[in-house]
Amino acid sequence: MWGDKRYHTLDWELKKTFGEKVIKLSLDGGFTCPNRDGTLGTSGCIFCGEQGSGDFAGSPALPIREQICQQKEFMSAKWPKGKYLAYFQNFTNTYAPIEYLDTLYSEALAEEDIVGLAIATRPDCLPDDVIDLLEMYAQRTYLWIELGLQTINPVSAKFIRRGFDLECFERAVGKLISRGIRVVAHLIIGLPGESRSDYLDAVRYVARLGVWGVKLHLLHIQRDTDLYHVYKERPFRLLDRDEYVSIVCDALELLPPEVVIHRLTGDGNKKLLEAPTWSRDKLRVLSAVDGELRLRGSLQGQKSPST
Repeated sequence: MWGDKRYHTLDWELKKTFGEKVIKLSLDGGFTCPNRDGTLGTSGCIFCGEQGSGDFAGSPALPIREQICQQKEFMSAKWPKGKYLAYFQNFTNTYAPIEYLDTLYSEALAEEDIVGLAIATRPDCLPDDVIDLLEMYAQRTYLWIELGLQTINPVSAKFIRRGFDLECFERAVGKLISRGIRVVAHLIIGLPGESRSDYLDAVRYVARLGVWGVKLHLLHIQRDTDLYHVYKERPFRLLDRDEYVSIVCDALELLPPEVVIHRLTGDGNKKLLEAPTWSRDKLRVLSAVDGELRLRGSLQGQKSPST
């Protein structure tokens, strides 16, 4: 057991490491993405809105120091004290000259009570000099890198316009792990045409690669995305809450106990959410996962080959 949970939460892991609550501050470093700047495409991934994934991030018009101050103030109502982790979330946060990356990461770490960095990026945006830089930061601070795999199904990967293959993902994960850098893999549950076995195969795949953490996302339809237009023109079935909770619990049972669970559902912009509307109540979804695991008498890793 991890505190009062039956799975290995990020909150538990960070409290164990730092001895107190650690709060993520979502920052925007002003990055773009090869799926947007014309290198691979101009429209981004099919589920990505104009603001990217940083609905709750600071404004890219502000210096990092000011973003951190604003985010601390914003978070203080919920968590009045604790340490902080600078989370470069929006778009591809290694997709820039090495000098810019070094300056940006250093500025974040220089702020009071910042104990680490989380950097979201793509596996095809990790050239050797960037990995060298990340290794240096991994030796200096608590660091993890997030990679959006989403699916291992090649048909689904083409549908979402991911822009890289599994071999690229595997190479990036292998290089990062070999340098002592924690890796978090993102997976989407609910892509059209995929089944429960597809989702669980993806979970087994990232577990075999030895990732440090996993984020599970519910596929949701947001009105500022190309996915919204596809859904309106050719509606496809979305998962209901009970189905989603059941699949999440199956996934947790397969993931080794040491894998840190960063997220179990989506947390998008509620004002833009088209469907499924049940996903607006995140706490109810998380409570349902807790309840299902208790009902099963199960824990994370119960069906993992490593246990």
